[in-house]
Amino acid sequence: MASQLRVVVVGGVAAGMKAACKTMRLRPDADVTVIERDEILSYAGCGLPYYISGVVSKREDLYSTPIGVARDAAFFKNVKNVKVLNRTEALEIDRQQKLVRIQGLDGGGEESRPYDKLVLATGASPVRPPIEGIDQANIFTVKSVADSDRIKAVVEAGELRKAVVVGGGLIGVEMAECLADCALEVSIVEMLPRILPMIDDEMALLVEKHLDDQGIDVYAGKCVTAFKGDGKVQAVVCDDLELEADIVILAIGVRPEAKLAAEAGLELGPFKGIKVDDHMRTSDPDIYAAGDCVEVLNIISGQPGFVPLGSTANKQGRVAAINLCGGDEAFPGVVGSTVVKVCDIGVARTGLSEKEAAKAGFETVSIHVPAEDRAHYYPGAAGVLLKLVADSKTGRLLGVQAVGPGDVSKRVDSVVAALIAGLTVDHISKLDLCYAPPFSSAMDVLITAANVLKNKMAGTMKGIYNTDVKAMLDGDEPFFLLDVRSPGEVQEAALPGAVNIPLGKLRTSLEAVPRDKPVITFCALSLRGYEAALILESAGFEAVQVMEGGVAMWPFETRRNVGV
Repeated sequence: MASQLRVVVVGGVAAGMKAACKTMRLRPDADVTVIERDEILSYAGCGLPYYISGVVSKREDLYSTPIGVARDAAFFKNVKNVKVLNRTEALEIDRQQKLVRIQGLDGGGEESRPYDKLVLATGASPVRPPIEGIDQANIFTVKSVADSDRIKAVVEAGELRKAVVVGGGLIGVEMAECLADCALEVSIVEMLPRILPMIDDEMALLVEKHLDDQGIDVYAGKCVTAFKGDGKVQAVVCDDLELEADIVILAIGVRPEAKLAAEAGLELGPFKGIKVDDHMRTSDPDIYAAGDCVEVLNIISGQPGFVPLGSTANKQGRVAAINLCGGDEAFPGVVGSTVVKVCDIGVARTGLSEKEAAKAGFETVSIHVPAEDRAHYYPGAAGVLLKLVADSKTGRLLGVQAVGPGDVSKRVDSVVAALIAGLTVDHISKLDLCYAPPFSSAMDVLITAANVLKNKMAGTMKGIYNTDVKAMLDGDEPFFLLDVRSPGEVQEAALPGAVNIPLGKLRTSLEAVPRDKPVITFCALSLRGYEAALILESAGFEAVQVMEGGVAMWPFETRRNVGV
């Protein structure tokens, strides 16, 4: 008779509890123990900002089942038959004796737990750099339910006026919205040139503009050098400015918690996360790892990366459990699918951004296309601003980014499988997507973008980024910026330096367009801009480009109510 399988899981939350519960489903006779430092074993970390703002009204909803049953130690013991030692820390792994040395955090001595298979799900910890004044009161990170309790208590005390969020990544923009919803004046400080480095700069500029429109100030390219205060934070000092602050949220990022693994001699990867194979095995075949403590393979670039997401952690925990129970299942890696709500718009991406693709060695071609997320005449239609990135040599799609109040995640999710399968832009242009006016246009924005990118690759559409147009406007290079919208549209939003000739009058007004300068055409979406470029080229104009995305994707200032 086979001996009982002893499994120890270090860490709960997503990956650890998934691995423990899946093991018990596969091996009901197994002895599974979870070691967890926190009181709460499994909670929705991604929901913490929404609990702080009050969108999620009940704290317990973060760690309950959909029918309201608390996922506590008793639940996992009685329902899943998993032993739980919460408020307990794993101190050391003895790989030779196959023991985990542990100690309770609320008293009691040390003890050792034997294992046949060990799963490390130690997660990640927030970055807290050694900045002067960082230990003052009201400077918080957002990692646990206890963190959110502390922030919520301070906010609800009603004595705060100004908040500064340090870091413009996913958590940073979510917390900025959260604090703005709590009626605070909010600023975001980001060390990189743009917020949300998961998307390209010109797309991030659109998000920064939206945040500004919502009253949230963004200071990109600024490094925090000190926190001022007298025991409680009063100001955030950056390179060349000082921001008042009654509360500060540190959202600089997270690092994999791999100390326990490293001290046990397990191999780490280039991002200092635990290195695993596609079966979630570490360099010790009896030790598995999953979740935010491990590095993952990017399927498109073929390079390792660190992408801490609850969705990935759950899938990895399941794969680890199947394999430690004797199965054979692989976790292939990720394509970097991410979505975030920024006030009343969505920002989503999957695959490689243009800057990531270039870094990975691809020669890229891209396109920017705005459209509505459903038939324009159907009530509730809203904008989606899309960017596609492809390999210029093969046409293989490399990534997609979407920003806007419309359904951005649908467009991004639609291409995840296509990216994994290595499909081309041509394939994307012919996808058999669902269509009905309440859900999409007859030619969905994704299909339209793929067709425009095909035109660009074929040379029939010569596009130019709006950021390059802005640089030309700010520089000395002579060129002619042609706006082919109607005069009424121009009255609402005029670009500096542009000359308005409505598309319907262009053929009879060619003498107004100089032939000795480059011409850049645009309209609201640049569909008419493309038509204008074709008209000019057919009339012998040689240096004609279309500003991609038109006014809809212009992230800079415009003028209103000007004469045309």
